[in-house]
Amino acid sequence: MFDVGRSSFKRNISGLKVCIARDERFLEHKTGHFHPEHPKRLDAIYRMLDKNFGDKITSINCEPATLEQIERIHSPEYVKRILKTADQRITSLAPDTPISAGSYFAAWLAAGACIKGIDALMPNRMASKCDAFFGFVRPPGHHATPDKASGFCIFNNIAIAARYAIDHYHLNRILVIDWDIHHGNGIHDIFYSSSDVLYMSTHDLMLFPYTGEIDQAGEGEGVGYTINIPIPRDLTDDDMICLYDEMLRPLMKNYAPELVMVAAGFDAHRDDPIGRSRLTEKAYAGITRVLMNLQNTNHNPPLFFSLEGGYHQRAIAESIKSILAELTGDHTTDISTIQKSRVISELVARVKNIHFRYGVLND
Repeated sequence: MFDVGRSSFKRNISGLKVCIARDERFLEHKTGHFHPEHPKRLDAIYRMLDKNFGDKITSINCEPATLEQIERIHSPEYVKRILKTADQRITSLAPDTPISAGSYFAAWLAAGACIKGIDALMPNRMASKCDAFFGFVRPPGHHATPDKASGFCIFNNIAIAARYAIDHYHLNRILVIDWDIHHGNGIHDIFYSSSDVLYMSTHDLMLFPYTGEIDQAGEGEGVGYTINIPIPRDLTDDDMICLYDEMLRPLMKNYAPELVMVAAGFDAHRDDPIGRSRLTEKAYAGITRVLMNLQNTNHNPPLFFSLEGGYHQRAIAESIKSILAELTGDHTTDISTIQKSRVISELVARVKNIHFRYGVLND
């Protein structure tokens, strides 16, 4: 074992101003009683919010995205296909993505809620509504490509919001972190040739969509701005926290993001019926603590979270509770004693060796 001994593990950050997006209309996306991406996921989250956070967080009004905002990412033909589903009680956009008559509006609203989250974070950093935003939205988005739904996803919420931040607020450096156990192939492909968005994903290559090889690092202007980290299934909470600290310290310093966005999936939790991993809510709290510590030492870029996967109701609610407790200052996870295992040392060395020529991971 190796002592981490990094300064980012020693800082104690006070609570942030947190805004959230929640809306009962997201529940109108009906997927069937036995589909894992079920409205009860949000029911569990909303009950947890009411019980534990009350006036500690601020809810923003959700509005649908505009057609122009959606079509900055998705093709007009695909958008028309989504709109036509309003006439069908139940249909499927892909074998794993059933939808109902209300799904098109929920998808439009999910993208719009994420855009409102950008507005809450970005209008004027000295007078913004919040320091951190969490969109409790569905359907999720990180598998959606410009012209295809898959993996329970319809519109790519984070990609749409990131493009809006680039277009409307003229941001040049957005860091997107994807800790969902499934590779976010949609976000990956959309920004693979762009340096405006640096995409970093930790995922299980043996799970859908079976993409995200470690040597895929971007192309054209985006070379070096995609970081894929396939992870083994037996990683512990401490392993994941340490991995993110090792990756994010040089990224935050060298890339200097103006906005940090998280594709927040919780299907790596040990209780999840799909993920097959070993993590608990401690991992998500610890990674959030790493982000807050690094945010404080790197010009305070706002933090943006949007819900992706996670299909065990208690696990997803408890994981989000642990994140919000960190963000609001209700709890501070002690990560100062975490030890770096040999498997993490070897994985970090392999990733950094691939990206050494690009500079963003250089210490």
